[in-house]
Amino acid sequence: MRSERSRSSLVDVQPDFTGRRGPAIFKGSHDLTAFLIMSYAIIRTGGKQYRAEPGKTLRIPSLVGEQGSTVEFNEVLFGSDGKAAKTGVPMLKGAKVTGTIVKHGLGDKIVVFKFKRRKNYARKQGHRQGFTEVRINDIKLG
Repeated sequence: MRSERSRSSLVDVQPDFTGRRGPAIFKGSHDLTAFLIMSYAIIRTGGKQYRAEPGKTLRIPSLVGEQGSTVEFNEVLFGSDGKAAKTGVPMLKGAKVTGTIVKHGLGDKIVVFKFKRRKNYARKQGHRQGFTEVRINDIKLG
């Protein structure tokens, strides 16, 4: 049977984010306020949605344009300037995100293998999806 002292000491000591046992506080020199007030936007391109932040590099499906050219995304679904959030129905009017094309490339290879047993049917094909890396420069919420 445990004493009251040992039971209270188990309650007071909780694991922290570093994995060691100790008081339940966040250890480290991380500045969470910069993360909380950062502006961002949710954009749609290539049939997918991406979170765009100034300075961040996104890998999106292939776009037309040369390396170093500017690209503009007008399909902004949601945006925040750090203080207030704006939601579009379905798009934000007058909002746009601008970025610069960093590079074009091909993704990892996937293998498409079709097979039917006992029918002497097997087909193997590889595929590499094209992508464009875009560095986000500016977000305007309109």
